[in-house]
Amino acid sequence: LPACLAGAAFVALLVYGLSAHSSNRTLDELVAKGEQPPGPQATRRLPILQGHGTSSVADYRGKVILMNIWASWCIPCQEEAPQLQKTQQTLAKHDATVLGVTYEDAAPDSIKFVHGNRLSYPDLRDDDGEFARAFGTDEVPESFLIDRSGRIVALERNALRSAFLAKAIELAESAPQAG
Repeated sequence: LPACLAGAAFVALLVYGLSAHSSNRTLDELVAKGEQPPGPQATRRLPILQGHGTSSVADYRGKVILMNIWASWCIPCQEEAPQLQKTQQTLAKHDATVLGVTYEDAAPDSIKFVHGNRLSYPDLRDDDGEFARAFGTDEVPESFLIDRSGRIVALERNALRSAFLAKAIELAESAPQAG
């Protein structure tokens, strides 16, 4: 009997551990159903990567946002940076932007990454990872397409694919710009 109880306790702890550390995929489920949930923690102020002050996703309301969560040590992030910069050049013509959010990355490393890749879009710092985890992020890169009203219309849980970038550009071109 003690061995059975010990085994049951072990299984219970294992199940708890897996569920407690699994990613929240609520956003994925809502977007897959065609719903457009608001971005979580949209008003949370994050430090601006280069410069002083803070900003939030809500500060960009009225713009189409391709929010990319990244880290300087992430190989796929390094590979997709030139694609994001090229997409930014197109998005900017339509009152839209790429918005980078660093994920648990040292600010000097992030700044070196931005300079090394000649990135011109704004970047915020998520030093503790809490902001990214609200989006269900526990790995990088991940990207979220947010419409002008602040709703998530698409997401990409891995390295960007050209279809996702094309969707961002299409949304920016078709969505009426704020007056």
